[in-house]
Amino acid sequence: MPDFEIDDREIDVFSRELAKLQQHYPKEARQIMLRSGTKARAIISRKAKQLVHKVTGNYLRSIKRGKVWIDEGAGWYKVRVYTRSPHGHLIEYGHRIVDKAGNEHGFARGYHVFDKAANEIADQWDEILEREFDRIMDKL
Repeated sequence: MPDFEIDDREIDVFSRELAKLQQHYPKEARQIMLRSGTKARAIISRKAKQLVHKVTGNYLRSIKRGKVWIDEGAGWYKVRVYTRSPHGHLIEYGHRIVDKAGNEHGFARGYHVFDKAANEIADQWDEILEREFDRIMDKL
């Protein structure tokens, strides 16, 4: 038996309200996810600036928010934040340091920017969505 319980009643109420909003006002539900994805991108960019030593700035400029789409299996709106840089996965997960002759000189550890930022986003996610939901409801 677990030593803790998570009270997710407020999240359930919010998800039902969001589902109702999605049915009645699909454009507004899409806008909520767009703006919340933009805020998630800002959090990830801020975390990347803290962790990654900038050389040219291409990695920081390459962090993008994707389009909003509806997941076929769950039926929910989803948005993705990702890096478009060709070396983004090397910074994120780490890589071997190899010279031109193929000799290995060590391993560069990954910064795990997205994993660390995901924890911060998870803490703020309910607040972000609630603020955006209130913003839409004020318009209506």
